[in-house]
Amino acid sequence: MNKKVSIATLSMLLVAASPIMAVNDANTLYVNLELSLNKTTVGTVIQSISQQTGYEFSYDESILSKEISNVSVRVKNERIESVLKKVFKNTGISFRIVDNRIFLQDNVETKNSLFGNISLAVVQQEKKTIKGTVIDNTGFPVIGANVVIKGSAGVGTVTNVDGDFTLDGVEDGAILLISYIGYVDQEVAVTKGNNDYKITIHEDTQNLDEVVVVGYGTQTKVNLTGAVSTIGKDELIDRPVTNVSSALQGLTPGVTVTSGTGRPGDDGSTIRVRGVGTLNNANPYILVDGIETGTFDSIDPNDIESISVLKDAASAAIYGSKAANGVILVTTKRGKTGKATVSYNGNVSFSNVSTLIDRLSSYDYARLYNQLLTQDGASPRFTDDDLRLFRDGTDPYAHPNTVWTDYIFRTGFMHKHNLNVSGGSDDVKYMASAGFLGQEGTMKNSDRQQFNLRTNLDIKLSDKFTMRTNMAFIHNQYSEPNASYGGGSNQLIWQANRIAPWVPYKKEDGSYGSISDGNPAAWIDINSRKNHLQQNFSGLLAFDYHIMDGLTFTLQGAYVTNIKETKDYRKECWYDDVNYHGPDQLTETISRWSRYTLDALLNYDKTFNQDHHIKALAGYKIEKYDYRELVAFRKSFPNSEVTDLNGGDSSTQTNSGYSRELALLSYFGRINYDYKGKYLLEANFRADASSRFAKGYRWGYFPSFSAGWRISEEDFMENTRGWLQSLKFRGSWGLLGNQDAVKDEYYPYLPTLYIGKNFPFAGTVHQGITVVSHKVTTISWENSTNWGFGFDANFLNEFMLSAEYYNRKTSDIIMDIPVSDTFGISGTYQDNKGSLRNSGVEASLAWNHSFNKDWRMGVNANFSYNKNKLIDLAGVNEIIDDYSINRVGEAYQSFYVYEVDGLFKSDEEAAAYEKQYGNPWSAPFKGGDFRIKDVDGDGKLTSKDRVVKGSQQPKTTYGVTLSGGWKNFDLSIFFQGVTGTSRYFARDVVGSFIGDTSHPSSNWLDAWTPENPNAEWPRLFLEESSVSAPNKCRSSFWCMNTNYLRIKNINFGYTLPKSITNKLGIANVKVYYTGENLFTFDSLPFNADPESASGNLDIYPINKSHSFGINVTF
Repeated sequence: MNKKVSIATLSMLLVAASPIMAVNDANTLYVNLELSLNKTTVGTVIQSISQQTGYEFSYDESILSKEISNVSVRVKNERIESVLKKVFKNTGISFRIVDNRIFLQDNVETKNSLFGNISLAVVQQEKKTIKGTVIDNTGFPVIGANVVIKGSAGVGTVTNVDGDFTLDGVEDGAILLISYIGYVDQEVAVTKGNNDYKITIHEDTQNLDEVVVVGYGTQTKVNLTGAVSTIGKDELIDRPVTNVSSALQGLTPGVTVTSGTGRPGDDGSTIRVRGVGTLNNANPYILVDGIETGTFDSIDPNDIESISVLKDAASAAIYGSKAANGVILVTTKRGKTGKATVSYNGNVSFSNVSTLIDRLSSYDYARLYNQLLTQDGASPRFTDDDLRLFRDGTDPYAHPNTVWTDYIFRTGFMHKHNLNVSGGSDDVKYMASAGFLGQEGTMKNSDRQQFNLRTNLDIKLSDKFTMRTNMAFIHNQYSEPNASYGGGSNQLIWQANRIAPWVPYKKEDGSYGSISDGNPAAWIDINSRKNHLQQNFSGLLAFDYHIMDGLTFTLQGAYVTNIKETKDYRKECWYDDVNYHGPDQLTETISRWSRYTLDALLNYDKTFNQDHHIKALAGYKIEKYDYRELVAFRKSFPNSEVTDLNGGDSSTQTNSGYSRELALLSYFGRINYDYKGKYLLEANFRADASSRFAKGYRWGYFPSFSAGWRISEEDFMENTRGWLQSLKFRGSWGLLGNQDAVKDEYYPYLPTLYIGKNFPFAGTVHQGITVVSHKVTTISWENSTNWGFGFDANFLNEFMLSAEYYNRKTSDIIMDIPVSDTFGISGTYQDNKGSLRNSGVEASLAWNHSFNKDWRMGVNANFSYNKNKLIDLAGVNEIIDDYSINRVGEAYQSFYVYEVDGLFKSDEEAAAYEKQYGNPWSAPFKGGDFRIKDVDGDGKLTSKDRVVKGSQQPKTTYGVTLSGGWKNFDLSIFFQGVTGTSRYFARDVVGSFIGDTSHPSSNWLDAWTPENPNAEWPRLFLEESSVSAPNKCRSSFWCMNTNYLRIKNINFGYTLPKSITNKLGIANVKVYYTGENLFTFDSLPFNADPESASGNLDIYPINKSHSFGINVTF
């Protein structure tokens, strides 16, 4: 978590910026401080105070070496003057506080009072009064920044709530030194005739004291020994995205996010941390403010303070059995001491589908279709007059050129609003936010309305007791169009991409044109819909008890419940007097899950003899999860306007339901040790017991160890400190578990019984019970062994570089094993039989530079490479599934196809090839057919010639953000991409030649013909014809490279000058434009989205959007 202050959290330092900072009232400022030092010096004491409170000290250098026998202070929310009296009691040192600076004097040795000199210095240097404003690089005022005259023994002031300051007694030529935690110090010369200054300070990218959220706590970034990536709120704000998953894409190395759909209300994204680590559920463990959510559906991106991604065992082992696929920790904003701050962020956006495949016109399709029928020995379907009318477009009813996607897609519209109020006193701090999202999807009849609330409260009950509460509620209502026989929006997209263009949307008499599968535009017109309602509530209540210095006990309980209702209404549709889909049908599904957790934590944090720092955590957790679902169905409603279930025919009703539950018991602990901030050690341990497994197999044990060496702090590195600010080497090893690999079963060790099998006994038929599924009682955890090493470097005051190698082996993977025939039952059973490995490297580089007070620029880049390899598949070498394969030594779910070595240029060449290698298909090779390669070299074509041809999992992912600014303008461009990935595109994506139920792509205009023997595409063929069988095989031609580079986001903003906002009584106003998914560069031969989760026709395309917004803080 960055220590900088933005407008969204300006209340954090309102106390420091208010009039109480005057010299006579400084003792009213409250601070938190913990010191435990023995036989130390004044220099060490003031360094510790400065680091913990932000105060700066002025003193005579001779005072630094003065020894103090011991100092032991631990205070919370106490006046700074009272704190200093405790610290310097009986030392002979007195102090005086001026604004944010503390002046020290040794009363024993100093005859001339330093304090007296302060006032004298002010009088002597009083030449003129200057004023100014301090802002950050986004134009936000910086509150509480120190403005000091350099070399004046601390004469200065701090900025107020508007970032303004006034300073008396300043000479021309004096140097103003502006400093603030988390920012680079800025020096400004006072010039003659200029009494008003606007000063911009920039974030310190080398801030080594940045605090990072980790499991059950925080750590300073410089002391991390595990692989943790962080994403700040500034990287998420102003994006026109509806979910956090989309915003995460490309922002951090080792995390792959694939956007699966653009459908409103459906976060179809797939998130993978360092590859696919199992054949089963590979989703990361997601927590929001310590509450497990499983997805990002319950969080508004505007509420986020930071996101931490725990990628290795060293950082994630504290979560044990849930951390095998990585952990994502979301921390929301909280209140700060100070008066209430109100901020509003809103935007409107317009969107269109990003990709639609170009398809043949009616004329071209009819012409080519006639040609194919003739080649196949059949009569042409269309006459010359038909072709002419298709081409001329003069008969739109009988000879249309229907672009079906025009009837189901539109320009989408979305508006988002978020209102945030935060503030508080020393005893109570609060944050409350409310958000609303209204969306009309790019597909007609798809829309969404979402309302969310969040409150975070921190209460100091006494000097020892504090209480925290987090509550969040989200109401998400969305809908999608539905076919008259079901399938939702995917079915409409499927049909719109495959109905021939010569089928009319409507006939001249007003009835609908249709095929056997219907008419998707008609379903839009009659408003056949699938409606969804999702409500999620989460709450956490925590108590902290400070037992003694460095020792705190925490008890916290959390409750999450999620209710989802789906009304799958399928309206009957009459296309004309004969063709019909119906009757009306309604299926209602109501599901609810709840999770209860209770955590007891004991935290210890102590520094011994100044050099030895120990942090320890011990914890206990219990968790219960339950799920309920009810499904009901009726059809034949009196009319299509009746949408209540009881309006249907009761004789058609069916219903079903089921419930599940799960319990988990956990013990865990962590210990951190560092010596002088140079040598870092960490150990984690967690023991989990899950009700999913049988007794004797329920417990899993998950340890981890890590170490770090800050070599830059060694004495022999002293000569490098001018350019090398920090260099740390780190390494880790650990074991993680996965209980969610069990496939949708909560008691996988219990056999399934069927009641109702009758059997005769003693002349009477009795009802019996039959075992219908085989189980093994030894099924247990999947285990993931992780190790890795890397380094983190900060250099030249502008660069940050991190790199790491990792290796993760997952063993005991739960697989489906065929049941032996000797059991007398069929099917499969689950057992721990598989293993796979992910290994790779990841790196990130950041550079930020201010050329002068107006110009600034930055680059942030990340890169990751991952190799996935199967090691064991229950003793078999490979498992083939149509055009994919799991094979030992290859990546998970690789494509398995025949290798195409070009096209036959003539019938003669094809015949000669077939004579040499044979032909396993029913039809002979012809010119324009795929030349299938004899891979195994046995002289004949067989199924053994299939090869592994890539995988859907990318090998390389990367993201680059270029940012810059000039005065009040700022611009950022975010590039994101992947390499080493493929998709298998089913032939109907580019269209087969079937007739009414197909719409081929325009690529077929470049198909092979005798006159075009060098074409890229094979000869045309009828889908239903056996003559083209060789071209229908699962071949590498349809397995295509889907590497891409996407300009994911462009953001351009302007912050209004203070001269305007001050007149309006507003702290800050920023207006901005954001473009999302604007340009994509790939090598696909047709206009499909390379990121799409599948190579099929039924995917709701992701959207390209333009957004305009405003961010206001009062």
